[in-house]
Amino acid sequence: MTADPPLVLDIDGTLTRPEGWGIDPRVFDPLREWDAPVVIATGKAFPYPVALCHFVGIPELVVAENGGVVYTGDDVFFTADREAARAVAEAYEAAGYDLGWGREDTVNRWRETEIAVNLEQPLEPLREIAADHGLEVIDTGYAYHVKDTDPTKGEGLETIADHVGIDLADCVAVGDSINDVSTFEAVGRSFAVANADERATAAADEVLEEVHADGTLAVLERVRGT
Repeated sequence: MTADPPLVLDIDGTLTRPEGWGIDPRVFDPLREWDAPVVIATGKAFPYPVALCHFVGIPELVVAENGGVVYTGDDVFFTADREAARAVAEAYEAAGYDLGWGREDTVNRWRETEIAVNLEQPLEPLREIAADHGLEVIDTGYAYHVKDTDPTKGEGLETIADHVGIDLADCVAVGDSINDVSTFEAVGRSFAVANADERATAAADEVLEEVHADGTLAVLERVRGT
């Protein structure tokens, strides 16, 4: 009998419902039953993937905030400093712009290493201010992420692999965005869902016919050990 391969899964655009926002509940049982480590690698704030692991019922192996935070299940590693990103947000707001999430801003409230800006907000002034602070802005299709130029999901995955004993060559990754490219480059086999952006589709070993969680579920069915 062939063992299930370790998985590396993005959230938004990858585990979500085909129509968009919201985790597709159909992924819960396959992930809970998966007989190998499952790493959740996302641009979301640190608590979100931890909570997802908790509710699915799988060990908390997390790369959050595009590699800015890594959780191996025992140790948390911070690979970037939130202060620079916070300074960009303050300068952006001082220039008359808005982060776009409302007064309570639950998108950023618990972020440790970066700031996310709503896609409806002006991008170019954000990029200019970020560059002035030595940071970059990446568009994941769900938000503009103001982040340090160094951390990536792929590097975070390498940290988890070292601590948990995963062979990255055995890993299967599924994603949809530019921030998944480094993950695709780190693993043995990678898939971009049909709704993926141009950078992700170019980097993936295979582009799926199905979108969102439909694509991920198709991959799980295909690579599951038999």
